[in-house]
Amino acid sequence: MSTNNNQIAATMMAFLAGTVIGASAVLLLAPTSGRELRGKLADLSEDPADKVKRLAREAKFRLSPKSKCPDYKYDGGDAWI
Repeated sequence: MSTNNNQIAATMMAFLAGTVIGASAVLLLAPTSGRELRGKLADLSEDPADKVKRLAREAKFRLSPKSKCPDYKYDGGDAWI
């Protein structure tokens, strides 16, 4: 059973290494200016915890019902029945 776990771990490490190498190649070979590349790298260096929190806030905002505001009224237009 341990050899199966070792094979899975080795496969996952190879996949992750390939992903990192591929992403690095794309960043270095993409036809962008230095300023744009530095901006992309700065976005990648964002703290993962902060990024997850930011994405969670955005998802919560997008998924929250828009009818919570008191001035929202249904005008009856463009409804499929």
